[in-house]
Amino acid sequence: MQQTELTELFKKYKALLSGHFQLSSGLHSNGYFQSALILQYPAQAKKIAMQISHKIKEYKIKVDVIVSPAIGGIVIGHEVGEVLGVRSIFTERVNNFVKLRRNFSLCKNEKVLIVEDVITTGLSTNEVIQHISSTGAIIVAVASIVDRRIDNTLNLNVPIISLLKLQVNNYPKNKCPMCCNNQKIVKPGSRELI
Repeated sequence: MQQTELTELFKKYKALLSGHFQLSSGLHSNGYFQSALILQYPAQAKKIAMQISHKIKEYKIKVDVIVSPAIGGIVIGHEVGEVLGVRSIFTERVNNFVKLRRNFSLCKNEKVLIVEDVITTGLSTNEVIQHISSTGAIIVAVASIVDRRIDNTLNLNVPIISLLKLQVNNYPKNKCPMCCNNQKIVKPGSRELI
């Protein structure tokens, strides 16, 4: 799946939104990727997961388990786990901290692939990385459908693999042009749902 094909898929399912959005990081943006609008269709989710899995295999990365941040990464993480033939678990936010719940666990030296739907600033990914590192498991790569980071906020010694690299403007609240124009803001993320 080429970047243009994936961009068209986001457009087709109206999953590339424009407007005034408050991101989980607190930044404001004029664009938002709502991957759930595509992933609600199992055939599309499987197609995307196969592309991510193909890239993982190209890197010759051995994976024992997929870990995804809830809520956005759960569906694509599960699909990638199915294609790779490994289990898939997820982290949740509890009292503002990311952790494994539901009796999910990781073993020391278990090889973990973090799978996200969209990496915006890397904040959630970094939180997942910190928690996984505390278990003794080894992070072998981070994968996502979309990487919309403007700068390299993830300084890892592992590959960051994305199907679509697309930069969308992010603004601090005090420098947001949409705020200056009194444009209504939407908070589409799931951080406060958990």
